[in-house]
Amino acid sequence: MQILLSLQARGLCLHARVWCPHQTLLLILLLLSPWTFAQVTITKVLTENSVNPIGLDTETPRFSWVMASEKRNVAQSAYQIKVALSESDLQKESNLVWNSGRVSSNQSVFVAYQGSPLKSGTRYFWQVKVWDNQGKASAWSPVVFWQSAFFKPEQEFKAQWITPGFEEDQAQRPSPLFRKEFKTATKKVARATVYITAHGMYEAELNGQRIGDAYFTPGWTSYQKRLQYQAYDVTTMLKSGTDNALGVTLGSGWYRGFLAWGDKKDHYGQDIALLLQLDILYTDGSQESILSDKSWKTSTGPILNSEIYDGEMYDSRKEIPSWSQAAFDDHGWSAAKEADFPKNILIATYNEPIRKHESFKPRQILTTPEGDQVLDFGQNLVGWVEVTLSGKSGDKLELYHTEVLDKKGNFYTENLRAADQKNTFILNGKPNQLLRPHFTFQGFRYVKVVGFPGVLKPDNFTTVALYSDMMPTGDFSCSHPLLNQLQKNIQWGQKGNFLDVPTDCPQRDERLGWTGDAQAFFRTAAYNMNVHNFFAKWLKDVAADQLPTGSVPFVVPNVLGPQATGSAGWADASTIIPWEMYLLYGDKKVLEDQYSSMKAWVGYIRSQSKDDLWKTGFHFGDWLFYIPGDDRDGRSAVTDKYLIAQCFYAYSTQLLIHAARVLGKKEDITEYTDLLQKIKTAFRQEYMTSTGRLVSGTQTAYVLALHFDMLPEELRAQAAQRLVDNIKSYNDHLTTGFLGTPYLCHVLSRFGYEDVAYTLLMQKTYPSWLYPVTMGATTIWERWDGIKPDSTFQTPSMNSYNHYAYGAIGDWMYRNITGIQADAQNPGYQQFIIKPILGGGLNDAQATLKTYYGTIRSAWKKEGKTLTQEIGIPVNSRADIYLTASSLESVTEGGKALNTVKELEVLGVEDGYVRLKAGSGTYKFSIVLE
Repeated sequence: MQILLSLQARGLCLHARVWCPHQTLLLILLLLSPWTFAQVTITKVLTENSVNPIGLDTETPRFSWVMASEKRNVAQSAYQIKVALSESDLQKESNLVWNSGRVSSNQSVFVAYQGSPLKSGTRYFWQVKVWDNQGKASAWSPVVFWQSAFFKPEQEFKAQWITPGFEEDQAQRPSPLFRKEFKTATKKVARATVYITAHGMYEAELNGQRIGDAYFTPGWTSYQKRLQYQAYDVTTMLKSGTDNALGVTLGSGWYRGFLAWGDKKDHYGQDIALLLQLDILYTDGSQESILSDKSWKTSTGPILNSEIYDGEMYDSRKEIPSWSQAAFDDHGWSAAKEADFPKNILIATYNEPIRKHESFKPRQILTTPEGDQVLDFGQNLVGWVEVTLSGKSGDKLELYHTEVLDKKGNFYTENLRAADQKNTFILNGKPNQLLRPHFTFQGFRYVKVVGFPGVLKPDNFTTVALYSDMMPTGDFSCSHPLLNQLQKNIQWGQKGNFLDVPTDCPQRDERLGWTGDAQAFFRTAAYNMNVHNFFAKWLKDVAADQLPTGSVPFVVPNVLGPQATGSAGWADASTIIPWEMYLLYGDKKVLEDQYSSMKAWVGYIRSQSKDDLWKTGFHFGDWLFYIPGDDRDGRSAVTDKYLIAQCFYAYSTQLLIHAARVLGKKEDITEYTDLLQKIKTAFRQEYMTSTGRLVSGTQTAYVLALHFDMLPEELRAQAAQRLVDNIKSYNDHLTTGFLGTPYLCHVLSRFGYEDVAYTLLMQKTYPSWLYPVTMGATTIWERWDGIKPDSTFQTPSMNSYNHYAYGAIGDWMYRNITGIQADAQNPGYQQFIIKPILGGGLNDAQATLKTYYGTIRSAWKKEGKTLTQEIGIPVNSRADIYLTASSLESVTEGGKALNTVKELEVLGVEDGYVRLKAGSGTYKFSIVLE
């Protein structure tokens, strides 16, 4: 009976009435098989960090998988991968294009394909099984797939670029419509894939249905060098053996729309164009393609104008019913024109597209003192408002968007500068119209409504958040409600500014990929979300827009021109982010892809330096540092910009050395190690006295000098004390700007001033992280005092209320309050550190982080004299654990003394911590505090 129950639990059905000795033997063999006793299961399988991706143009995709087990100390000892052209071949293990065989390895992340050469436009299916560290095998993973894109797009994109066949109104630039009617063969379709890109943005339809759920495609890249295309599976949308129709609407987007300042447009060209190829594979193996060419028809529709900064004008009276369906009469439409735009710059899309996410109804409807009707959605976000309403034909509804109300409660737009942020909808008289914009987005919490036909009701309005569809990975909370709100603000700031590129702000006439903001915030971003593909894509644009001299632009993609390059702390995104991506994701390929860019940037600094000292060029410096309201005593926290530049020169050189070591570039290691010593020597001679005092006595100066190891080791402790003394001289407040703030608390923790770091974090008065929270912020502000204590505003021309840079404190919160830290010697979290720092009056804190190995968890709670620490370690990874305890005897795990828990390796007591090593599993420690 025990055997039967065991088999039934595994999904096997047997009938006792036909029992025989042979079956008994079979049962015993089954129960003793490796499958039966498997300790590990495969719970998630990824191809190039994605689930079932369509449209990969790499010929050596990489595979990763996540494992789970109820047991402790489970690791992978071997794996086997098999790849086939169909699920049936995979299951039969016939016609495999790759069978790795059993490979003895603990590698479960970024295992590269090594099978037969891949073909373009082909779907491949794969599975993996693993063996644990006891030699027991898992079951095969679920079958997953990837579909290749074009390996040679200039040859395999048979479609032609097409532009509108009518004379465009260059002032208004209404969105053109493109359509093509076609008939499929009278045979069964096996698979249909459409590949699309555009100059501008596109939304595509097949037989009246929207293709895909991505917005603002093809995304924003350095268009003249890299233009993405997307691939969509449209098999179920296609009608076999009958008429079908494709329809595409285009918008100006980043390609030719207004960007930056001074009414600048047409950064990449004046045209608007479409490239589309629909490849159909039939079950009999035959194929056909529907291509964009001069046989397509073009016209205009209801989108009269759509600009990123200014919003959209949509006249629903001009809607054309069924225009993207078959049998539509398009005899009045103009034939498309073919254009000779390049195809050799086309690249497949790896990063996650922008999609719809959270939606909100208005929290309240306000009437301002000036008489405006305003919707308050309760959250500063990025996206748009969808409206459902009925009215007369010709009624005009105008929606104005902003982030804040002024001191009197009136609608405030001065900080938007030249951006209108206005959507206009003209009604067609039909009941319950659903209206939304298409090729624009707004940053807002409040919406002023003008021209609404009737009484405003919350049910008429829904705001939808739009951002790149990155997987949430980190979560942090604690016993302090303001810190919890700060964490939410950081996350919303990231959502609102991660729209295909990491922008500085999402509301005013800017919304650009500022490099300094991105590098300052990267570590925090990587805790909150999986930003691996997002930044891998953006870094390739950093390299693409890098000048021949090696200088890196202020913004990427670069729409500010070749003179807007080379600022310290901004351009260093080219070295800092690739290294930190390697550290956090263990992806060596990022370093391989970016190494030449990293080296070129350091080479540029070197060329601008004299006697190894970088004292030339424009630099933003410690942007938006603290300036007291009354600065007659000269206490502004002004840090010498060239001192900052020298620090970042050293840091980028150090990171280049690290990358060279990983990539085995021995000559570069030698060359740049020698250069680094010269850079630091020059720093000490120029900016430091013999006793370690810096020429700039600011917090940022000491933070950067200490964090980048610019000072001799014997002088670092007193420098750290000077930093603390400076903080105390400002009544325990920070004074740092964009470049000093990310490292401030890390430096304090490193040199034993955790209490000062906590004091800064917990400050509620200006300048501090919690001050905006006390003022009602729901995102991170650009300036420490964006809204002053008297509710007046900072300088409107530079005052965004959704600007993530100062949210970099999130990295310290994850790494120190809950203690989840990457191990620089073992990148990618296969081995990591748990070392929480208790303080700040907190009673508890908890965080999780989803890695490529699974979910790490760290939580602690103080109750009286007892501290509880709970730690979760994923399968196939290990952790160095630091428990806040002064002796081994004061700690138990699961009620047992540490030396009796066989899964733990006790390393001893060190600096107020009990140190352990542990493999996978969940651990609960109880500590008696002294």
